[in-house]
Amino acid sequence: MEFNKQEILAHCQAFSKNTLMQTLDIEFIDAGPDFLTAKMPVNSKVHQPLGLLHGGATVALAESVGSSASFMLINTQEEEARGIEISANHLRSKRDGTVFATARILHKGRTLHLWEIRITDEEDRLISICKITNMILKK
Repeated sequence: MEFNKQEILAHCQAFSKNTLMQTLDIEFIDAGPDFLTAKMPVNSKVHQPLGLLHGGATVALAESVGSSASFMLINTQEEEARGIEISANHLRSKRDGTVFATARILHKGRTLHLWEIRITDEEDRLISICKITNMILKK
């Protein structure tokens, strides 16, 4: 399958409609053969009670990008990807602005994909580091 960045980004945006990804204003902004990047605004919609970026919103961003990235590597007519495990380490807090999540493949097996997702701010400071394991299933 030939890589088409614009097609991938358009597809990711289209399947985000009427989902948590749309609720959190997650927007897919870049892609390559082994990575996918999205951004999410940090505002009151994703704050915890102290006015900081909620860890759950960060994990939702990471899972959205990591799961979507597996769809770039499979035949979507015959297969689907399902997240089966995610972990996150939150390293820096954030009150406002934008965070960027970039998923990069660590392992591409026939039935399992392992992705590392780095969540950074506008100055490329590391906010969180996450890993997701996706199982690849026949439809």
